Amino acid sequence: MKRTLLLIIALTGLIASVRAQEAPQSVTLSRKQCIDIALDSSPTVKVADLEVKRMEYARRETLGGLMPTIDFQAAYQRSIELQTIRMNMGGQSQSLKMGSDNNWNLGLSASMPLVAPTLWKAISISKTQILASLESARSSRLDLIHQVNSAYYSLLLAIASKEVVQKNYDRAVFNAGLYEKQFQAGTASEYDVLRSSVQVTNIEPELLQADIAVKQCKLQLVVLMGVDYELDVNPDVTLQQMQRDMYDYPLAAASDLSGNTSLRSLDIQTDIARKNVDLKKFAYIPTLGVSYNLAWLSLSNGNPFRNQEFNPYSNVSFAINVPIFSGLSRYNALRQAKVQVTELQLQRENLLHSLSMQRDLALDNISREIKQISSSAEGMRQARKAYDIMQKSFEIGAASYLDLRDSELAHTSAELSYLQCIYNYLLSTSELDLLLGREEELTSK
Repeated sequence: MKRTLLLIIALTGLIASVRAQEAPQSVTLSRKQCIDIALDSSPTVKVADLEVKRMEYARRETLGGLMPTIDFQAAYQRSIELQTIRMNMGGQSQSLKMGSDNNWNLGLSASMPLVAPTLWKAISISKTQILASLESARSSRLDLIHQVNSAYYSLLLAIASKEVVQKNYDRAVFNAGLYEKQFQAGTASEYDVLRSSVQVTNIEPELLQADIAVKQCKLQLVVLMGVDYELDVNPDVTLQQMQRDMYDYPLAAASDLSGNTSLRSLDIQTDIARKNVDLKKFAYIPTLGVSYNLAWLSLSNGNPFRNQEFNPYSNVSFAINVPIFSGLSRYNALRQAKVQVTELQLQRENLLHSLSMQRDLALDNISREIKQISSSAEGMRQARKAYDIMQKSFEIGAASYLDLRDSELAHTSAELSYLQCIYNYLLSTSELDLLLGREEELTSK
């Protein structure tokens, strides 16, 4: 008996341990914590940061063109058959062998540009390209932050909607129980009992669907965060609590488009295009370079590794390259660069016009959603009061079940509408921050 009891206890503990390991880990996170985790683990952000590092190495590669280039060469030549020449000496033709069996040539060469305008401008362009990569990385971060915000707000809405459906279900269960008691007391018909019971059954799929929506929103959030999909993430705030702080949003400052990533990227590309025009102009300027050569030469016959005598020689030279004519290729390349600058300027005007329209529409939507929140909050309060009155009337038999059901539907619809308005406002502010490129607002709201 004791052995059996101990075995049962051990098995129970083992089963409990396995279930505890299989159960998903639950953690409560704020929206800011979710954003930090996503930025730390996102492959997209990591790739963007690596691109910045790659462009920095590319700039250093271009900068290396101003430094001296030093090379070492070594060559060995073995003659199979020496060269023969014929010479007339004393009226007779004689053959002579020229050359040596072994030819060793060792040397060092160094060169450095002294005047290289195109290289100087290329270094300046490479610095600007680093700014373009930084802006691309910033754009990736802003987009990821907005996605996490949207997923977090969707989770808040799903949880709040589930709570509304749950309260509606609990009321339906309470009313069904009340009808059952009235039927047993002989004050209600069997039809009323069946109808209230059917109402409970009808709400159960809605409750199941609300639970599925919460799980889907959690899954979407953990995917964006780049963590284990089995992690059960719970928000540390409710959608109703978010409503108390959301009116601090700085609408008055939401007009500056200078932080928009598309606009900033286009400005950087325009700056690169202007520098490219200067680069094409510098192609007309002469270039000057200096080089130095030091070599050791050894000529011998027989064994290539014996009796070698290396004789050094060296020289320094200056080379100037003056461009004169290239079939108008430089001229047409310059005109092409100028056209590209004009194109980018026109694209900026069009983009600025489009962004201004999007900003104005976003501000109008936010203002309208603020009013909708106020009106829906008042409608929810009135619907709640009407339902309470109808519930009391129903309990004393002064109201029918249809009247009670109508008030329930009106109250549930008002609550869901109120929650949807809060969600729409939060999502609109996040979209506006993304449009304006305000990273501090995206992460701090």
